Amino acid sequence: MKLDILAFGAHPDDIELGCGATIAKEISLGKSVGIIDLTRGELGTRGSAEIRDLEAAKAAKILKVAVRENLGFRDGFFKNNEKHQLEIILMIRKYKPKIVLCNAIDDRHIDHGKGSKLVSDACFLSGLSKIETSLDGNIQEAWRPKVVYHYIQWKNIEPDFVVDVSGFMDIKMEAIMAYDSQFYNPSSKEPESPITSKNFLDSVKYRAQDLGRLINTEYGEGFNVERYLAVNSLGDLK
Repeated sequence: MKLDILAFGAHPDDIELGCGATIAKEISLGKSVGIIDLTRGELGTRGSAEIRDLEAAKAAKILKVAVRENLGFRDGFFKNNEKHQLEIILMIRKYKPKIVLCNAIDDRHIDHGKGSKLVSDACFLSGLSKIETSLDGNIQEAWRPKVVYHYIQWKNIEPDFVVDVSGFMDIKMEAIMAYDSQFYNPSSKEPESPITSKNFLDSVKYRAQDLGRLINTEYGEGFNVERYLAVNSLGDLK
């Protein structure tokens, strides 16, 4: 299966929180999108890996992604090394995306920045034909995505560009709330964490509103780039 966009997240729910509305919009425009979770989020304060598996599957249906896989890396302890890079290269060559989305370049959770660099490095290495990988007994062809974009997470990183996601915030919030064990629930008896407060959940929407304000739309999602964006003409700018 060849995909237009392949989104990577260190944990289930990273993608929904960081770029869920953008994914929903791109799918509505006919783009094929897949999600790869690096870990099962087993170190999360609330819930369990098994609960996260169910929640991730539910969120995938809400967003209508073509495929969602989990690489089963160790939450909190995966490394940017050859072993983990090769597993990501396998996925990149399997789905041959034009665009890769991945974690924030720097963030509160150590897995986010670490996962960001891991995926970015693997995207480059995936284009080197002398690195051999095989899937189901077949040698894979080298493949390098055209661009790698980093969504924004906990920290208020200045975006390099903002996607107008007006009309898609409801889908984003529904996909986020598929992880109902993780976020604000006044009836929960489990321990509190920075993401279980009502303020955090509200902040997802008001950040999108603020980014929307800055680009003269209702809602926006911000991204960082690794190289300059190119446009065909000034008329391409919104």
